[in-house]
Amino acid sequence: MYEEIRQMQPDAEFYTREHCYINELSNGTNDPDVSIALAKVRPAVTTRWHRLHGITERYVILEGNGLVEVGNLPAHEVKYGDVVLIPPETPQRITNNGVTDLIFLAICSPRFYQDAYEDIEEAKFTEQSKRLNSID
Repeated sequence: MYEEIRQMQPDAEFYTREHCYINELSNGTNDPDVSIALAKVRPAVTTRWHRLHGITERYVILEGNGLVEVGNLPAHEVKYGDVVLIPPETPQRITNNGVTDLIFLAICSPRFYQDAYEDIEEAKFTEQSKRLNSID
């Protein structure tokens, strides 16, 4: 690693299939131990169920309100200053239950790379359907 100052590039923000906007603030080979992304979820939007293989993720809530679901924890309200710790392989999603954008830092270690991302929306839906059917 060498010294470097990375200035935010607002026009680098992109929309993901996960239903959120991402701006990769720092994610490169110069700092392979960590990546930092600015994430934005619009009001009334829920991200897709997903997990990261081999990567620990942390959400640091900067603006707005959300309802986060992580692993086996019950759904939990989050707001400014809250930190969510997400171990590798843990199912996760977040809902913006406020009236303004939900904005948070997504800090990954080691750094995020697309091949580590797994969309498990369909698997979670199937799992929930099986549980509901067994109750009947």
